[in-house]
This record gives sequence, structure tokens and C-alpha cells, in this order.
Amino acid sequence: MTTNFEPSAFFQEFGMQATSSQTFDEQIQNTADDLVCIFLWGQDCYNCNVFKQTAMGMKEKIQGLNLRWFQADVYQDEALGLKFGLHGVPTFVFFYRGRRLGRISGWQGLPYFTQVVEDLRKKIQQPS
Repeated sequence: MTTNFEPSAFFQEFGMQATSSQTFDEQIQNTADDLVCIFLWGQDCYNCNVFKQTAMGMKEKIQGLNLRWFQADVYQDEALGLKFGLHGVPTFVFFYRGRRLGRISGWQGLPYFTQVVEDLRKKIQQPS
């Protein structure tokens, strides 16, 4: 597997908006009724590149999850990594209406990722 990767093309392909420790709180409050996923990654991270390459090969399925995406290189923005108490990347953190719902540590494949998203959608559809 090649690790050469142009992140801007990947992020553009999936509509992943850049975020940072300075902008995240405000951005997450402006997401309406979208199920939000923030993809926390690191430059030259092997497992992050596995996700990116897998995602490109399953683009329609991942886009079909109808997530609003944010992304951040936590190697460059350590404060954001600390905010989420990261022990490694990639990590995916989910929000709805500004409230944190859950997270996935590592890329465990599309079936697992899809199941988590489906479970979160059921959770947000239940009356509080």
C-alpha cells in the first residue's frame, strides 16, 4: 500500500470541512440536524491512510451514510487531540445538535462503521 497521499483531494471528495481547536466549538454548533463526524487523523499515519484509501474505493457507500464531515490533522493541532483525549488516530467522533454521541477509535472497516452510524441514527430518533 502506498502512503503518498494528497489530503486536500480526499477531503474535497468527501466534503470534509477543516476544523481546529480554535474553530471546532463554533462549527459544531452550526450543524442543524445533521449527524456530524469529525475525522481526526495524522500526516503520514499508516492507519489513517488505510481509511482514506478504503474510503476512496467505497465512496458511494460512505457518502450514502449522509454524514456531515469535519477533519483535522491532530499531529498539527495537538490541542484538538487533547480535547478529545486521543490515544491514537484515526479517530471518528460523532455529534448531533452540538452534543457528542460517541466515537470510534481506529478504522475497523466499513461494516462496523456503518453499524455505529445506524445505531446513532436510531438513538437520535428516540424521544428524549
